Amino acid sequence: MTANEVIENPESRFSAVLMGAARLPGVHINRNAYLRSALVRYCSDDDIRRAIEDTPAAAGIPLDVLDRVANESIRYEAAKAGALSAAAGIPGFVFMPATVPADMAQYFGHMLRIAQKLAYVYSWPNLFSGDSDDIDDATKGVLTLFVGVMFGTQTANTAVGKVAGMISEQALRKLPRQALTKGFVYPIVKKVAGYLGAEMTKQTFARAVSKAIPVVGAVVSGGVTVATYLPMAKRLKNHLASLELTKPKPQVVDAQVVDAAVLGSFATDPSSRQDQGPPLS
Repeated sequence: MTANEVIENPESRFSAVLMGAARLPGVHINRNAYLRSALVRYCSDDDIRRAIEDTPAAAGIPLDVLDRVANESIRYEAAKAGALSAAAGIPGFVFMPATVPADMAQYFGHMLRIAQKLAYVYSWPNLFSGDSDDIDDATKGVLTLFVGVMFGTQTANTAVGKVAGMISEQALRKLPRQALTKGFVYPIVKKVAGYLGAEMTKQTFARAVSKAIPVVGAVVSGGVTVATYLPMAKRLKNHLASLELTKPKPQVVDAQVVDAAVLGSFATDPSSRQDQGPPLS
């Protein structure tokens, strides 16, 4: 594929922006540190510890508390995105070729930040591998679907629900890499990326128009960013909050472990044995 074909391919265009935004300083959210700081006002130290070691749902944190934390994070990220967008709009028409790509990158960077925060609040596993900032194919896939949900893509909604179902049913501590990179979800990821690439082109044009007049462009740009960012973030929040992952499941003990424990108690405690009649003469 030539460079021109990459530019013209909506899927490749979106993937390039996603990868670039994911590598920006501050975009990677440390799951443990975020949950600790976000929950400290509402939860006990023990609940926070369990939320980090397992998930907020497994720690028994009520959904209304999680919703409150999510809304606070959305407001914080929207304010930051709006302020940076307004700053990018100040130079005006002369510097537009430089400011529009930078504005788009930071905008998507804040979308990825809130996507991670909402995922962790609503009990998704760590989206990045350990403490690494590298974005692998599974992470790229799930972030693409999250952005798709933010843009109101029903296909992305369905795919996110399927991935969440796999995580919930199998009690996974990591993303289901096979499904996201080679399995049944992968074609959906590619389709959503193509749609987002086309939408991104429309947004780039809208942002260029808003920056044509200095100062006024800054105000318009910052306002447009907040006005679009808030409903998209809330759309993702509402979808993640509705999934099975937010509902803690009762702990299931392996049947073999139970059988071994029961047999062991019978072997060591004669009083626990059932009466099997008088001894044979």
